[in-house]
Amino acid sequence: MKWFNSQSRLVQLILLLIPGVNWAVEVFVRVSALLEKPNAEHILGFVLSLFGLIFGYVDFIWVLLFNHLILAK
Repeated sequence: MKWFNSQSRLVQLILLLIPGVNWAVEVFVRVSALLEKPNAEHILGFVLSLFGLIFGYVDFIWVLLFNHLILAK
């Protein structure tokens, strides 16, 4: 999660916009957040990221508006 948050906003948005990369970034960031601080919010974020690209596009909009992933602040 620290790696993703340290990237520029443009790089974050590009990573979340590309379909295959979107899913991989979602899973990577969610697993790192879960290992860093395991709580119910991070577990829910990880489970939702496994469901595919739609959650990634929701995260794209969330990052655009709030500058962090949903359920991973």
